[in-house]
Amino acid sequence: MAIVKTDYAIGDILEFKKSHPCGGTRWKILRAGVDCKIECETCKRIVIMSRLEISKRVKKVISSSQQS
Repeated sequence: MAIVKTDYAIGDILEFKKSHPCGGTRWKILRAGVDCKIECETCKRIVIMSRLEISKRVKKVISSSQQS
């Protein structure tokens, strides 16, 4: 079973498996909590999605605001 990252922070850029109807696959975290507010990097559409749903859809983290 794959380990899924669920600790997303404000400013993280995520790449989803499937594209948005505008064609973009990159999303920026605007608000993190039980529900996360994310913004499409292509068309700037804002969507609120649960953290669990985001972790299912994410392909990889492009850039992280946390320094490790």
